[in-house]
This record gives sequence, C-alpha cells and structure tokens, in this order.
Amino acid sequence: MSDPPKTRYAKSGDVHIAYQVLGDGPIDVVYVPGFVSNVEYDWEHPRPARFFRRLASFSRLIRFDKRGTGLSDRVAIPTLEERMDDVRAVLDATGSTRAALIGVSEGGPMSLLYAATYPERTSALVLYGSYARRAWAPDYPCGVSRERMDGIIETFEKDWGGASVALEIWSPSILGDAAYKQWRATYMRLAASPGAAIAVMRMNVEIDVRHVLPTISVPTLILHRNGDRLTSVDQARYMATHIKGAKLVELVGADHTPYVGDSDALLEEIEEFLTGIRHGAEPDRILATVLFTDIVDSTKRAAEMGDRNWGELLQQHDVIVRRELARFRGREVNTAGDGFLIAFDGPGRAIRCAMSISRQVRSLGIEIRAGLHSGECESVGTNLGGIAVHIGSRVAGTAKAGEILVSSTVKDLVVGSGISFEDRGLHTLKGVPGGWHLFAVDRVDEAIE
Repeated sequence: MSDPPKTRYAKSGDVHIAYQVLGDGPIDVVYVPGFVSNVEYDWEHPRPARFFRRLASFSRLIRFDKRGTGLSDRVAIPTLEERMDDVRAVLDATGSTRAALIGVSEGGPMSLLYAATYPERTSALVLYGSYARRAWAPDYPCGVSRERMDGIIETFEKDWGGASVALEIWSPSILGDAAYKQWRATYMRLAASPGAAIAVMRMNVEIDVRHVLPTISVPTLILHRNGDRLTSVDQARYMATHIKGAKLVELVGADHTPYVGDSDALLEEIEEFLTGIRHGAEPDRILATVLFTDIVDSTKRAAEMGDRNWGELLQQHDVIVRRELARFRGREVNTAGDGFLIAFDGPGRAIRCAMSISRQVRSLGIEIRAGLHSGECESVGTNLGGIAVHIGSRVAGTAKAGEILVSSTVKDLVVGSGISFEDRGLHTLKGVPGGWHLFAVDRVDEAIE
C-alpha cells in the first residue's frame, strides 16, 4: 500500500463525487470527513497518510469528498439529504452493500441521519469530535455560542488558506510545526474556495439532528478528546446519553483534527470496536535523513546572560530554525532546550538547511553544531526512532562549533549535488558498533538545487 489509491468518480444524480478505496480488509468502512477535504492531497503529508493507511490495515476503506468540496463537483452547498445520497452513490459504485461509517466533526450529523435511515446498510457507527447540534440553545447549553462561531467564521474569511488560520483551535499541539502549517494552508485552498468554506460553516451552525438520536439502532462508538477547543466533550456526552447502547470513550488531548495528537489511541479504539481486536501501532519504516542541531556552550551562555535574555535569544534561534526547515521542506520531529531533530526526504536539502541555519544564527552571536545521517527509521505517529536516529545524534555530538558533520552514507548520497566535504577520518560513536567515517561540509554550491 505504498502508492496512494486512484481517485474515481461516482454519479449521484447529476453530480460527480470523487472517492478512493484503500485496503482489502473484511469490513467496509466509509470515512465521512469533517468540514472540507481533498482525498488526493491528504497523501502529501505523513500525518493524514499514516492515519488513513492504519484504518485501511483492517478494513476496505472508502473515502470521498463531499459535493462542493475537494475533487467532487463544485456545486451549491448540499443538504444533509443530498449528502446521504452521495454516500449511497459511492457505496453502490464500490459494490458495498453494508459499511461502518466514521463521521468526523461535521460529518457526524449526516452519519447519524444515514444510520437511522438506512440501518440495513450500516454495520456500525463511529463518531469523532462530533455533535448532534453545533449551536447553543436554551435546552442545549453545551453548544457553541453564535458569537464564538461568528468569530471563528470571521477568522477564516479574513485568511482562508493562511498557514496558521484557526490552528490554535483545530490543532494546538503542533503550532510550531512549520511544515504542517504549510501543507495545511495548501490543503484548505485545494479543499474549497473561501465562499464555499464559509457557506459550509454557516450551514453547520443551523444543523440539528437531536431528534434522530433515539432512533439509532446500530452499534455506536463515540470518541472525543476531553480538551477539544472547537467541540465541547459535553456534546459527545449528550449523544451518548441519547443513543441507546452507545459507547463513549473520552481521550486525552486538545486537538480537533483526528490525525494530530495521539492518533494511535483514537485508531486503536476504532479498530477494537469494529473488529474486536486491538493490534496497537506498528512502526512504519521509512528512509530519511535526520539532522540534529544544538547551540554550542549553551549552558555557559545562559549563565552569562540570565534567564530572561537567554530565553529571548532562544526564541530568535527557534524562529530562524523553523523558517529554514520550512524553506527546505524539513519536518520538525522534536525539540528540547536548544536542540532540534529535523527529518528530510532528501540529504541535499538537509545539508543546505543546516548550512543556512548555521550562517544565520551567527547574527545572534551564537554557533551551532550539526550532524546528519541517512538511514531507515522507525516512524510511529510523528516520532522517529531506530539506530539511524541514534547515529545522527552521535554524529552531531562529535561536531565542533560551527561544524556540520555527516556520515559517509550522506556524503555518498549527494554526489553531484554541488556539495564538497573535508575528511574527518574514522570515529567511534558511543553505543554504535564499528568505526564511522565522518566528513565536514566544506562548501555548498547554492546554484544547484
């Protein structure tokens, strides 16, 4: 399942609905997206890609873009009834007679309505970060106030497709992930026009399917993060109280986006509910170039400058690092104190990023050391592990002030890229067997990319 699935189209009346099918598991699962989506651009970032591959590891996963969004026909914003027809059309096109629905956020109300209307075609219902009614009402105090929704809508309207628009609400745990923000901004622009996005949000404020809840007869799992900043966990509790036999699982976290935060906990609950088995996360193995950086003599400098001044200097350092990793398409994996771990899918860009960071932080009166290694890494969620990461860390620890050291693996991979090196000889890396031939980056031809 290494290649993204092919996008196909189902005909729902006169409207074409884009969909994809992934996996060959024993149960059909339809993923009903929240807000807006683009089934193809999801595969351009490792977070959603890994999330959907994990769902497809135990199912035949069917994903689609709702009419008016993504790759489906850009038509007027549909009613819930039209959205139900679109799901039926996609199921018919895939030859599915019965499926479990996963309704995310605003995809939940439609999924509730579908499960109540077509129980014979619904094997189970999973709701995440969702609600039966979005807006506050006198008899529904857990809803979002109109004033707050108007504020969120105004924010989107001012900067639709911006890198950070409403990120502190949707995905607060990764506010510092520059690569994710860049991907998300493009994703939003590809998923819907500003007018369509705002129309969807305004329509969602009017949705109310509370009367449907007592009629749900299929097995139902309700998942919600207890600190969700967009949809209160009380809305999940309301649904659990009014759907007979529903199972409510409250997860720790504040992210509304399902593939941000502890997505493994979410996926494990879904897998166990639908299959009766909880396998747990299996690490993906990927080839990556890891870059470690840290500030030379940071403890000494901190003592000399005092906590406040040192903290301000660190903030300026972090801004430079994150700006450059976004420029060279790196992914921030981890940061601790004054050090960064960044992953790249190309060693040439990793070296250029390290060189650029090293040059620019000198304007702050500091030097960094950096180390790079390319190898197979274990990827679990957003984290990287394995011997390749350990080697990269040890290479960085060997570097001198202002020096960028690379393993021979990295040197060999960038032949012809306009990067030259100085031989630093064989080294013993703590905890790593054998001798390691290291090289210092000497010159980078900026004209070659």
